[in-house]
Amino acid sequence: MIIGGTTGIGLSAAKSFITEGANIIVVGIDSKSVDQAISKLGQSAEGFAGDATQSKTAIKAIDLALKKFGDFNGMYHVAGGSGREMGDGALHEVTDEGWLKTIELNLSSVFYSNRAALKTFTTLGQSGTILNMTSILGLSPSSKHFATHAYATAKSGIIGLTKSTAAYYASRNIRINALAPSLIDTPMSKRAKANDEIMDFIKSKQPLDGGRIGLPSDLNGAAVFLMSDAAKFITGQVLAIDGGWSLSEGSFK
Repeated sequence: MIIGGTTGIGLSAAKSFITEGANIIVVGIDSKSVDQAISKLGQSAEGFAGDATQSKTAIKAIDLALKKFGDFNGMYHVAGGSGREMGDGALHEVTDEGWLKTIELNLSSVFYSNRAALKTFTTLGQSGTILNMTSILGLSPSSKHFATHAYATAKSGIIGLTKSTAAYYASRNIRINALAPSLIDTPMSKRAKANDEIMDFIKSKQPLDGGRIGLPSDLNGAAVFLMSDAAKFITGQVLAIDGGWSLSEGSFK
C-alpha cells in the first residue's frame, strides 16, 4: 500500500513496485487522482480515495488490500506537503493554524498509517515492512530558502517514530525504515522551481549529476530495495537521497 501513491514520488514508486511483481493499493486524496493513477498502473493496482490525516483512511485501505489481494505485506507512506500556505515559516512567524495543520499533514498522517499497518501485522502474526517519507530538512537544515520550521519538526518527528518503532518491532521481524529526499521535482517544489535564486542555489547544494533538482524516479531504487526481501536485515535506517545536499554548504549570490 502506498499512502500518497497517485501522484509524484508515490506514483513513480508504484510503477516500479509493479514492474517487480507487486500488487499495489494506491491511496490518493480524491477519486479523480485515484482513477488517473489506476489508468496508468493497470490491473496490478487498486485505488482508494481518502484523506491521510484521517485515522480511518489507512485502516480502510488495508482492508481493501486484504479483500482484493488476500494479503498485506508492506506500506510506503509518501503523503505530506508544505505548510507554507497554511502559516508555516520561520518559527517566530508560524501561526497556530500553520503549526497544527503542518504537523497534522506531515506527522499525524504517518502516525495513523504506521499504527494501522502495525496493528494488522501483529494481529495476523506476520512479518512486514514499512517505509516512511521524511525530508533532508529533518537532518540538514537550510536557513535561507527553506525555513519552514513546523515542516522540519514534523519530518524530524518521523525519523524519531521510525527509529523507535523499528527497535520495538524488530523481534517480530517487522522492518521500518525511512527515506529523506532533498528538493524533488513534484508539485510541492513549484515555489522553488519558479525562483531563479533558489534554483541557482540548488546547483551547488545538490551537486550530483550536474547539479539539479531531484526526480521522483531517483527514489525508486531505494524504495524497491528497502521494501523487498533483499533488505531483510535492515531496519531503523534513514537513507538520504539528496544529490549531495547534506554534504554541501551550497552557495549564495
